[in-house]
Amino acid sequence: MPMSIEEHGFWLSLPVFKDCSSLSDFLVERLSAGHQADLVLLFEQQHVYVDGTPVRMLSRQEGLKVGQNVSVYFPAHQEGDVDLNWELLWENDELMAVFKPHLLPVSRTTRNLYNTLISLIRRQTPYSHAHLLHRLDTETAGVLLVAKNSVADRKWKPQLDKLMCKKIYHAWVQGQPEWNDLLFECELSEKIGSTIRSQIYVVDSQTPELFPKPKMSKTAFKVLRREARGTLIECELFTGRKHQIRAQLAHLGIPVIGDKIYAHGGFYYLKRLDRALTSTDLAVLASPHHLLEAVSLKLQGDIWINSPCKLSMK
Repeated sequence: MPMSIEEHGFWLSLPVFKDCSSLSDFLVERLSAGHQADLVLLFEQQHVYVDGTPVRMLSRQEGLKVGQNVSVYFPAHQEGDVDLNWELLWENDELMAVFKPHLLPVSRTTRNLYNTLISLIRRQTPYSHAHLLHRLDTETAGVLLVAKNSVADRKWKPQLDKLMCKKIYHAWVQGQPEWNDLLFECELSEKIGSTIRSQIYVVDSQTPELFPKPKMSKTAFKVLRREARGTLIECELFTGRKHQIRAQLAHLGIPVIGDKIYAHGGFYYLKRLDRALTSTDLAVLASPHHLLEAVSLKLQGDIWINSPCKLSMK
């Protein structure tokens, strides 16, 4: 790629996994709506490359062959800094299980159109129509299940609870719980008047009117290790509510280390809305992301898929 193009823009790399009769059609399927509208201009400005060579306007209808690589330069676009190192852990004809690192959003955000887990999967594998079967928070790492195409997505999403037989997470938390094992059941809900709209709360039976649409949740907690800086806890989910583990552990007085919403009264989440957190802030949080990871997933047929990483305090 030419050194004369300014580095502040964004490069999108698109490997070709099957023959395609039209470069334009190939790009329309893979670009965001806004960039689709700019496609003619991108060709005119020679910002579209095939195997490192700029494509001229009249060549945009030429076909592509397996093994070629298409690159597009967006001079006015930038993506947020994220960890792009996802991994394929397991697959069959319809599904794949992948590892999502901390700080990689699973899908489109206000800052990232292309550097998301599902976008990376769609352009770095032959499965350009892959779909997420469930989600993890941006800061949560771990095992995630993906349908390879729309047919598999329609088949498995309605029976996801039967497909995923067991989900195990690990969390490093602040403090030392008095128990070693705890089965915790409660109702979870957003709260009317909450300073952080996305925050989830354990429903207070004294003021149920503040908690719209409560949902039952159930988690088995087990202490795995106790250290001076915190406690490593295994969390087995029996329900899959939003922020379930984080909200429950915060309610129990042992929030997940690095959690910007559920630790320190949400102060660092609110501060980050206005300005970047400082090194001092991150030192107080003790981690640039919350220390929560989906470490194991059991599928039908006694198939266990385990995270390749070990959650640790750095």
